[in-house]
Amino acid sequence: MELAVIGISHRTAGLALRERIAFRVEQACEATDQLRARGVLKEAVILSTCNRTEVYGVARERSGDILQAMEMFVASYHRLAPAEMGSAVYRHSDRDLVRHLYRVAAGLDSLLLGESEILGQVREAYRVAMDYGSTGRVLNRLFQSALEVGKRIRTETQIGSRPMSVASAGVKQAEVLLSGLENQRIMIVGAGATSEQVVKHLCARGVPQLRILNRTTENARTLVARYGGEVLPWEKLPEVLDWPDLIVTSVSSPEPILTRTHLEAAMTVRGNRPIVIMDLGVPRNVDPAVKSLPQVHLSDIDNLTEVVEQNKRAREEEIPRATALIEEQIEGFMRWQAGVAACAAYAQLRAVPEHKREALLRQHLAAMPHLTEPERLHFTCLLDKFLNGSGNHSIEYSHAIAEAHGKS
Repeated sequence: MELAVIGISHRTAGLALRERIAFRVEQACEATDQLRARGVLKEAVILSTCNRTEVYGVARERSGDILQAMEMFVASYHRLAPAEMGSAVYRHSDRDLVRHLYRVAAGLDSLLLGESEILGQVREAYRVAMDYGSTGRVLNRLFQSALEVGKRIRTETQIGSRPMSVASAGVKQAEVLLSGLENQRIMIVGAGATSEQVVKHLCARGVPQLRILNRTTENARTLVARYGGEVLPWEKLPEVLDWPDLIVTSVSSPEPILTRTHLEAAMTVRGNRPIVIMDLGVPRNVDPAVKSLPQVHLSDIDNLTEVVEQNKRAREEEIPRATALIEEQIEGFMRWQAGVAACAAYAQLRAVPEHKREALLRQHLAAMPHLTEPERLHFTCLLDKFLNGSGNHSIEYSHAIAEAHGKS
C-alpha cells in the first residue's frame, strides 16, 4: 500500500458528526504538517467540504497500519474518541483510492449527482496543499489526473447538464417552503462562494428585497455591487432578525452564529410571524434547538432530500458512461505508478550482480500486491528493457524517468 485515504461523507455520517471532523484551511495545513512530521505520511492533501472530509496520503512505508494511523490522527486532532467515528469512516488504498477520488471529482459521489461545486473544491484543496508544500510527485500526478477526469466527464457526458449545487438546492427548497420567493424579504449571512451562488439564484427569481451581512464588510459590499441589495453591519445580526421572511446562512464558524436565544427574542418582536432559515454551513451556523420554536422552519444540508432525489433521477442514466471513462483513466494512472516503481527498482537492480536480480525483483513485486497482472507485466517489461535492452535502453529509461516526473 502506497496511497491511502480515510474519510466520512454524507453517505456514511450525519451532519452532527461531519461538522465535528471538518477542517478549516489553516487546520488542514496544520494537520498535513503533523502527519508528515510524525512520519505517518510523506505527502498529504485534506479535502473538507460541507458533505465530506477526506485525508489523502502517500505512506512513508508500505504498511497495513497506515489507514489506522491516519484514522487515529484525525480522531485525536478533533478530540474525538475513535469509537465516535466508528463505522462512519471509509478507507481506501491504491487502485480503490484512485477510483474513489475520480468519482468524487466527477460528482458521482456527491449528495447532488453531478453537482458543480465539487470539482472546484478538489482543485482548491490540492492548490492549498501544493502551495503549502505537502504534496509531491505521487499526489501531484493523482490530483492533476482527477481534475482532468472531472472536466472530461462534464464535457463528454450529460452528468453535469444543468448542474445543481448546494446553493441552488437550498434556494429551490426555500422556494417550495415559501410558495415562491418573488415577494419575500431575504437576508444572506455570509459572502463566500456559496453565498454568492445563493444570491445569483435569488436574483434569477426576481427577489426584490435582499440584505447581506458578513464579518468582512467589504466582501458583502462586493456582492451588493454585483447583484444589488443592502449591506448590514455584522454586529447588528441579532437586532435585524425581525425583518426577513427567509435567512440563508453560509459562514465558516466553529460555533453557531444564531442561537435559540436569538430566535426567541426575534419571534417576540415579529409577533410570531413565520420565518424560514436555510443553514448551508458546516459546521452548522444555526443551533439545532431553534427547530423546536413555533413558526420557525429550520433546514440544513441533510434536509435537502427531495431536491436530491429529483436531481438524481434526472442524471442517473449517465452514470454508466461516466464510470467507464473513470475506469479507463484509472488504468492510465496505475501504469504510470508501475513505471515509477520500475524506475526506482532499476536503480537498485543495476547495482547488484545479475544472478541476484531475480530475488530482488521478487521482493519489489511482493511489495506491490495492488498491481494487476497487466500492470505487473508492464513493470517487469520496463525493467527488462532497462536492464537487457539493446543500446537504446538508457534512452528508454530517460523517457520513463521524464514520464514518472510528469515531464514527458
